[in-house]
Amino acid sequence: MPYVDQEARNELNSSKRSAKTVGELNYQITVLIDEYVASHGLSYQHINDVMGVLDSAGKEFYRRVAVPYEDRKCAQNGDVYTTWRTPDAQS
Repeated sequence: MPYVDQEARNELNSSKRSAKTVGELNYQITVLIDEYVASHGLSYQHINDVMGVLDSAGKEFYRRVAVPYEDRKCAQNGDVYTTWRTPDAQS
């Protein structure tokens, strides 16, 4: 849960600084979601919309950030998987 102390909340809410910890990042995301639901109303549709956005954002982050990072590390440090698992391996 995104429980950070009040001083950190005040700084994050006033945009004095960005999140320094994963807990603070979680807090900021939670505040955005809470504001969205508060302004649009609590309904199955809005809950489903928020869940869809979170899922899509996570997948896009994985696709755009995590995969290229892992590919660089694989090239740098060598692959862990055997050749039969690589996409260019012959059947």
